[in-house]
Amino acid sequence: MPVGIIVNVLSVVTGGLIGSVVGNRLSEDLKSTMTLVFGLCSMGMGIASIVVMKNMPAVVLAIIFGTLIGRALKITVSIQKLTGYVLGKLMKNQDQGANDLMLTAVVLFCASGTGICGSLESGMTGDHSLLLVKAVLDLFTAMIFASKLGKATAMISIPQFIIMISLFLLSRLIVPLTTGVMIDDFKACAGLILLGTGFRMVDLKPFPTADMIPALVLVMPISYAWVTWLLPLIG
Repeated sequence: MPVGIIVNVLSVVTGGLIGSVVGNRLSEDLKSTMTLVFGLCSMGMGIASIVVMKNMPAVVLAIIFGTLIGRALKITVSIQKLTGYVLGKLMKNQDQGANDLMLTAVVLFCASGTGICGSLESGMTGDHSLLLVKAVLDLFTAMIFASKLGKATAMISIPQFIIMISLFLLSRLIVPLTTGVMIDDFKACAGLILLGTGFRMVDLKPFPTADMIPALVLVMPISYAWVTWLLPLIG
């Protein structure tokens, strides 16, 4: 039973709906302050994941090639068009700032290392603790996003559920093919993307976090190849 996934998805729906109702009552100063706090939390979670890295060259290569693939596939552009369509239907005054914020929210809720690793861990071991912790953070983060994006924030729960439940169902096939080193490098790769998401949230640098998502697919094979074939040649 994917308890952690259900709780996490419901937290985004709940936070999105609550934020769309009470968001106007929150001061802009409070919204900005909490966005900075959640961005800091995102960066902190990213750093915590990065420190478990075992093979930096493998992770760096995954990020580089993954981003190149993402740019070639125009993932950011595709998500922006989709989010722009959703915002256009649900918001009267849509602007580029709202579109960029929606893009950040999609990456944060749907492609964070915590969510991906938590879904795999939940499916393989039945331990939902990581997803439950993420659900608490997502609840309040969704409220802040919804204060600016309205009910559109709650819509993010749809792709979030699809991604998480797919990983949950595939976990028994994926995890046996991995090693502890590969999983740690995967977490580090996801941590870098989460760190970039934090930078976007606090408006320090608009990292192309959506375009970096393919790195999550590449990092485990590259980590395996690095340890199995390249390191012996170098050593």
